[in-house]
Amino acid sequence: MEDWICCLFLFCAVFSARVLGFPGGNISVACDSMLPNHGNSVLQTTLAPYNISTSATSFNPGDKIRVGLGGIDSSSFKGFLLQARAVNGNGIVGTFQIIDPNTQGLLCNAVQNSSVSHTNPNSKLNVTAVWIAPSGTGNVEFRATVVQNFSVFWAVRSQTLVSSSSNTDSTSGREGCGTHKFCFSSSTGCNLDDPNCYFMSSEAQGGDAFKFEMSGHSDGYIAIGFSDDTQMGNDDIYICGKNAEGQIEVQHAFSTGRTAPRILPLGDVQSIVTSYNNGIISCSFITKNAISTQSKAASSLYFIFLAYGPSSAGQIQEHSRTPFITPQKVNISNYEAVGGTSSTRPIVKAHGALMLIAWMTTGSIGMIFARYLKKAFRKTLLGKDIWFPIHLSLMGISVAETIIAFILIFVATMGWSSDKETHAILGCIVMILSFFQPVIAFFRPSPQNKRRFIFNWFHALNAFVIKILAVAAIFLGLQMLDSSPSQWMAKTMGGFVGWEALAYVMLDANAWMKNKEKYKDPQKKIKIEMVLFLIYTCGNLAFLIALLVGIGKS
Repeated sequence: MEDWICCLFLFCAVFSARVLGFPGGNISVACDSMLPNHGNSVLQTTLAPYNISTSATSFNPGDKIRVGLGGIDSSSFKGFLLQARAVNGNGIVGTFQIIDPNTQGLLCNAVQNSSVSHTNPNSKLNVTAVWIAPSGTGNVEFRATVVQNFSVFWAVRSQTLVSSSSNTDSTSGREGCGTHKFCFSSSTGCNLDDPNCYFMSSEAQGGDAFKFEMSGHSDGYIAIGFSDDTQMGNDDIYICGKNAEGQIEVQHAFSTGRTAPRILPLGDVQSIVTSYNNGIISCSFITKNAISTQSKAASSLYFIFLAYGPSSAGQIQEHSRTPFITPQKVNISNYEAVGGTSSTRPIVKAHGALMLIAWMTTGSIGMIFARYLKKAFRKTLLGKDIWFPIHLSLMGISVAETIIAFILIFVATMGWSSDKETHAILGCIVMILSFFQPVIAFFRPSPQNKRRFIFNWFHALNAFVIKILAVAAIFLGLQMLDSSPSQWMAKTMGGFVGWEALAYVMLDANAWMKNKEKYKDPQKKIKIEMVLFLIYTCGNLAFLIALLVGIGKS
């Protein structure tokens, strides 16, 4: 009986020791492996519910950088081990200053406080320590093993911190372009410190491995894509951008059609180095992932896209302008330097030009004829007051221009463009209402009909709605076409709206005074409304020409 009790006690002692591991955090034995001694604990391969944040993305010797380890969406943890490791060499570097009562310094590799762990097994939402940067070290990253419970733990890494003393601190550079690596930039030979310069390079690393570099000015992300054509869709993409915590990270993605890219597992990607300085995002990494387009392994020749845009809570948004695209398919194994183009395709320019002409000029002038110039033209044409065939012709031309522009953009996008959804929805509504406007007008009752006023009100209201929606769609379209920092095209459109509003106010005031018999001008050969109309038309054409030139240069 006593032997049985002794065996049971020994079994419980051994079992509990393996399960409890190191509740007090004294885990120096795990310095090298960073693995917990929890018996059957399993390293999780899903996205970790924890992250490491840093107060800086680069450092000088002696800098003190605050490092935080915390749960995402209030995920708690019981234990952890935090270290700074050299990107090249994998050794533990630097020491920590302990400032959190839930943390303690550990002796690893004969250096006190070179690692940090927990002091108790209680649940924690976050812990903080201060890392003191040593001299003579290269780029570093923080690594942590985070224990959620006795059988579940994750391995977490921070973004790379760039060392000022490292010879390899630049995550992107032109050295070797055309001699031992392929380079592609927004313009050939542009200065990487220039905010208008966007750059990527590829360098064979032996076997199937490539080192990719990319950099550019952005407040969200930059990305490189590999495509079989110059159209978005079925492209292999690498994204260098801010995550939800504002840190720069690398993501692998695949785009299907014109929808937002689908994020993929990062795969076999190593030696990631990232930075964000003076608004310029930079990333470099080595990957053995096969480049795939059309959801399958493709040839060695691709069109390369270089895009940038904003992000929100770690999710990339629509790119700010048309991506830079190589002039032809390229082999990323070749040694050459290529400049890109970011010109809007002619078919898209034609769409924009037709919509401007339709709803800035022909449509606007046609509406003014119907509203204000009926009495200014007393002559008839084909039995109708001359204002009516002019109005009918101008509005018919506007509808035809809208239909042609609508067809052109559908041909250009090969379907629905979800990344420009608001613009597309407004355009569809304008198209539908524009189509029904002349159809309804064809069945209008005679002027003597007592229900004619219903048609008049509906016809005028529908025209007003079309004009408002068309102007809103034009604003959105100009913002997409205009890549200048000032967004001058949208501002010019705003000037046109103000100019047109002023013309309507003056024409309405003139009509009101005439109706109230404030003045009479029976002897005048040139009526005031005609003068106002001519002034308006001249200003209208000036705004139109400026925007057409802008579209042509986009």
